This record gives sequence, C-alpha cells and structure tokens, in this order.
Amino acid sequence: MGWAEAEADEASAPAAGQVAGRAVLLVPHREKGMDEKALPEEYRKVLDVVRSADEPVMAQYVCRLLESSTEPRIREAMRSRLNRLTERSWLHKTPTGRFITVL
Repeated sequence: MGWAEAEADEASAPAAGQVAGRAVLLVPHREKGMDEKALPEEYRKVLDVVRSADEPVMAQYVCRLLESSTEPRIREAMRSRLNRLTERSWLHKTPTGRFITVL
C-alpha cells in the first residue's frame, strides 16, 4: 500500500481526537520510557525510514522510500509529519532542515 492509499485509510479510520470539528490523528509527546508503539502506524513507518537512513533525511527521501508521490503537496504533507514528530521529541531537525532520530 502506498502512502496516498494509507492517507485515505487514515482519514476513514476512527480519529483519536477532533480539532475545530475535524478528525485529527494525535501524536503524543515522547516521554521517558515511552516507545514508538504509542504512535499511529503511519508515523511509525516514517520513524522507521528516518531511523534506517545512514544520514539525516529530507521529506522527499521519506516519500520515495514509502513509495509515495514526491509532488509538492505530498512532500509538504510529509514535511508536516516530520515536523510534528520533531515538535513532540520523536525526531530531531538539523540546522539544514533534515531529520534524524533522537538518540
């Protein structure tokens, strides 16, 4: 299943929360002792791709490895997911805008 199909499934899956009446997928803040099982499956896949890379990655790289389109709107959606994982301490963003796993 490609990323676009997974997004369609994600939209139809039961939502973990709602914001302004819209269903949203909640990504928890990482806390000590918490493992990635706390993340929704699609975010775990993103985390796996970043973890398996030999160097910090860009959103386009993650899209390619998840067999998703690299067109701008899909790439920006992926960048949003990567930034969300960064904001919640699952990833780290380098000064050059690439992403790595948190040690």
